[in-house]
Amino acid sequence: MSAPSPGSPTQPRRSALKADGDSERTPPLSASVKAPVEESQAQQPPAHHRHRLDVLTERLLAQVGDWLEREKAKKEKKKSQGHSIRRRSPPNHVSIPVPVPGRQRSASIESDSSEVSLDRLQRILDDSMTTLGLNSTPSFGPRLGRKHRKRSSRNLSRVASSDTEWFEGDVLVPTCDAVLDNSKTLSYTGGKAGAEESPSGSSRKEEKEKQNWIVFKNEIIRLAHTLRLKGWRRVPLDSGESVSVERLSGALTNAVYVVSPPSPSLLPQEPGKKQPTKVLLRVYGPQVEHLIDRETELGVLRRLARKKIGPRLLGTFLNGRFEQYLNATALTPSSMREPETSKQIAKRMRELHQGVELLEEEKDQGPGVWKNWDKWLVQVEKTVLYLDKQLASKSRNLPGGVWKTRGLVCGVEWPVFKALVEKYRRHLEVYYGDAKEIRRKLVFAHNDTQYGNILRVRPDDQKSPLLQPANEHKQLVVIDFEYAGANTPGLEFANHFSEWTYNYHDAVRPFACDTSRYPTPDQQLRFLKAYVGHRPKFSHAEPSPAITPAGGAGPAHINQGIMQAQTQAQGGVGMHNTPSTSSIVEFMLDARVPAGGWKEEERKREEDAERMIKRLMEETRLWRVANSAQWVAWGIVQAKIPGLDTGTGAAGGQQQQQQQDEGAEGEEEFDYLSYAQERAYFFLGDCVLMGLVKAEELGEGVMGHLKMVNY
Repeated sequence: MSAPSPGSPTQPRRSALKADGDSERTPPLSASVKAPVEESQAQQPPAHHRHRLDVLTERLLAQVGDWLEREKAKKEKKKSQGHSIRRRSPPNHVSIPVPVPGRQRSASIESDSSEVSLDRLQRILDDSMTTLGLNSTPSFGPRLGRKHRKRSSRNLSRVASSDTEWFEGDVLVPTCDAVLDNSKTLSYTGGKAGAEESPSGSSRKEEKEKQNWIVFKNEIIRLAHTLRLKGWRRVPLDSGESVSVERLSGALTNAVYVVSPPSPSLLPQEPGKKQPTKVLLRVYGPQVEHLIDRETELGVLRRLARKKIGPRLLGTFLNGRFEQYLNATALTPSSMREPETSKQIAKRMRELHQGVELLEEEKDQGPGVWKNWDKWLVQVEKTVLYLDKQLASKSRNLPGGVWKTRGLVCGVEWPVFKALVEKYRRHLEVYYGDAKEIRRKLVFAHNDTQYGNILRVRPDDQKSPLLQPANEHKQLVVIDFEYAGANTPGLEFANHFSEWTYNYHDAVRPFACDTSRYPTPDQQLRFLKAYVGHRPKFSHAEPSPAITPAGGAGPAHINQGIMQAQTQAQGGVGMHNTPSTSSIVEFMLDARVPAGGWKEEERKREEDAERMIKRLMEETRLWRVANSAQWVAWGIVQAKIPGLDTGTGAAGGQQQQQQQDEGAEGEEEFDYLSYAQERAYFFLGDCVLMGLVKAEELGEGVMGHLKMVNY
């Protein structure tokens, strides 16, 4: 993968590249399952739960029975070997050593005692089978040998996300209670293999930095050993000088590194052992506890793993995780705007929305954009009030940035901004009528589809299915699901279209929101047509009611119409069959023509699709305000404010200060407050266009900075 240039440290850290690391997974040999207890019929679980318990119990009994047979066979083998050994007396010239006095050797379990234990286990097994009504020990196929186990693991890996184990279709991602300190390795250089060999005449500062990188890389190797990353336990501990670690630019929330194993010359291939592959290391930022619920994020990643969406999660620790490294490159601000790429993004977005089901509790909590706003509100309010006060008093104790030259960080005083957000939320409630209608429209959304979070995989094989025209859109992989959750499709589109206005790699103004780059109505129409017209192929392809048009067309009319179009073209299910008493009619072509003819059916489908696209355009415009409010809050929470107690505690404050002072010497911090202010002017401009406030009410100083996109 061609990594981005390391010379752009000011780029936002809300994205990162990831990479290849396919490896086989081996299912656990056993699972601990509680045997069912006989209770009254009223207390028994539902039928499908009982069936699952019975299957698991029989599986456990089969495993125990198999183990018991092997132990008995081993016992008999040891007996026969013992008899032959005892019949041979040692030669006279062999001296038998006398034990040295000291700690007494513990007595081993006698053979008779061991046999009694096996007999008792056999009786327990027999009693359990009798209780379950089984006449013999259940069997779930022969015990897999090494050859068969490898093939089985390969098949099962299609639904697994971890390089470790799986159970009942869920991945078991290894984790450990460790903290990786990267405060001294935040620069974008210095982590290459062999960096400890410094040229003569290097300064003491350079020597210290190189030693910091070696220590950091040694800790990475120890973590890889602890988490049992496939192949990485072959890398010797304390061999950090042979490992390459490169920090990637472009991530806003975390520090992201590509970790490469030693070269084959230092770690030659051994028969039967897997070579370590590149992995992606993500170390969480020190201020994200206000932003991201990591338990929720890891839960989302596990759900995505079942659908084979995104990079695999390989292992987690307290302040970070390892992920699969993909042989891919991130999109750029210009490539994201290309017509074909834009349509491919729309198709992938439709697959995500329809392919991952929301949990009931996620639907009950409502749109994730408001969940984030409410969660961040206390910290945002505390920070903005502090900044407004310091700005009014012309205090020098303010962070640097362009924002100060244009006044308040939210464009207006905090009470005014907060009141506008509340007024807009009430406007949404009136628009939809009630919360149930909004709940019905929710889908599983990514919520952060900026260009750095969309990768294009580069197939290694020219015969790869990804190179087929029908699969080209699947070359795109969306990463960084930190903000994923329930939202309306319109908010997802508004977020993506708003990201067209940013270039986080701009050398001068990476924080700027250039609304002249917002997609035109024609560009939006092209995107939404690709979204509506795409029919994802799932084994569970049930249309999602959240992305069907409201009104007289019915809750699932559009999806059904598009599905019928596909099946009609193949003469399959979905055709209108003319009723007849004669069986020969079923084989006549005229009997399978839709009512009104093909042209009429085509016209209806086109009208339905146009109606849905129009509704989604309106929904996108409506939810753009909420999306801007969320990212204003995000930028404010991310900013480092001197003199402000962020509530992270002494330890958290010390860590932040250490990262500022030691880890990024010479590194220019991304201007989060200017980012927030730019987005605030976009929010205020939409509020004016929506009629929630008049431009004159915001003041003359604000009117000249408003960002208005009237489409």
